[in-house]
Amino acid sequence: MRNTKGKTPIELFEEEHKTLVKEGEKWMKETASACIVASALIITVMFAAAFTLPGGNKDDGISKFLSKKSFKIFIIFDALSLFSSSASLLMFLGIVTSLYSEEDFLGILAKGILLWATSLYSSLLYA
Repeated sequence: MRNTKGKTPIELFEEEHKTLVKEGEKWMKETASACIVASALIITVMFAAAFTLPGGNKDDGISKFLSKKSFKIFIIFDALSLFSSSASLLMFLGIVTSLYSEEDFLGILAKGILLWATSLYSSLLYA
């Protein structure tokens, strides 16, 4: 249906809410940029922890704590944190490079920000 000026409801909504789209774009970029920094820091620490194992190595190059259950749990959680923070970094880069159209706010950005933030928080949980 069209109003007296010949505009559809979606056209009228887009016209009246242009500033809201700009503010949403600015907020999303700022939030994503901050999360990118956090993800990069987590990746750096987890990468270093994965290749600088605690306790050192034996003469044959195998870790001294390889037979301990707690060491295996450490390695698993380190890998989970590294992979989830890497995934979150890539996802937040997707937010920064998004087109920010009205359809994006209704679709991928609205649903995705929860998934991406959950990925970042899970990498913190595993760390």
